[in-house]
Amino acid sequence: MNSEQFIARSAGRIDKILAQALDVSRNQVEKLVKDGLVSVNGKTITKNSVKVCEGDEIAYEFKEAEKREPVEIDFDVEVLYEDEYLLVINKPSGLVVHPAPSVKEATLVDWLVKKGISLSTISGEERHGIVHRIDKETTGALVVAKDNKTHELLSEQLQDKSMGRYYLALIDCPLKEDVLVDKPIGRNPNNRLKMDVVSHGKSAKTAFKKLLETAHGTELIAAKLFTGRTHQIRVHLNTLGRHILGDDLYGFKSKRDKIPRVYLHAYLLYLTHPVTAEKMEFTAPLFDDMKQYLSKYFDREALEAKLDPETFDEVFQNLK
Repeated sequence: MNSEQFIARSAGRIDKILAQALDVSRNQVEKLVKDGLVSVNGKTITKNSVKVCEGDEIAYEFKEAEKREPVEIDFDVEVLYEDEYLLVINKPSGLVVHPAPSVKEATLVDWLVKKGISLSTISGEERHGIVHRIDKETTGALVVAKDNKTHELLSEQLQDKSMGRYYLALIDCPLKEDVLVDKPIGRNPNNRLKMDVVSHGKSAKTAFKKLLETAHGTELIAAKLFTGRTHQIRVHLNTLGRHILGDDLYGFKSKRDKIPRVYLHAYLLYLTHPVTAEKMEFTAPLFDDMKQYLSKYFDREALEAKLDPETFDEVFQNLK
């Protein structure tokens, strides 16, 4: 660990004073305080609300991020855009974003480490710039920050909704109409693998838009996320009695040898560049499995018209 200290130039809460002095987020400072790594005038503090006076001596320690053991990377990931501040990728199916004790295979984070993108914070976390997550089987656009300031600014855009995502999904039964679902989501009390609409859950809002139906009763829809809860699209569709093809966790009845994964794709991502302030939009090409299904059951010209990125926001105007 490394220890540093400075004299407070103004009065205020310790978390605010320290965040300003170090030019980091309050969240990072809160973790330092919680871990007992901050002291005021030689006395360790454990509450972020502690008041500091001008002239107080503030000392803090920061930990080196714990490094994950290197694993073999036998895959590559398509890069849709890259500059010195951020990276936008097209995540393939089957790739886990974050390492976990239960995950034995290489993850997106491992790929980022190999690529040399490794963000550490003063609180010892290893974030690797992941701003938002995508489920293991889901494919599509995902943005990665290359430095902590970019990470913080992009995270703020997620919160204020200036960054957003449009998804494509193939479902087992057509929607009756375009619909906005605004229902809280939390852990399913009877199955820890699933999420569910629960009264004490976190607020969750999704707009669903009908695109094209097939002759045998399936449908291509678009979904816009207003919040980013785990399994949000899948849970909200389930409340409508609809399921994504391949999603047997939430009730789609099929053999896995026919549809081996959830046909859900993060098609379009929009954001404001955190440094240049340029409004940017990225379209992630569909992977072969979904592409083959679409080409088999849908008219090509009708598909191209519906999947035009320039018209995507327009079709959601009445579902805000």
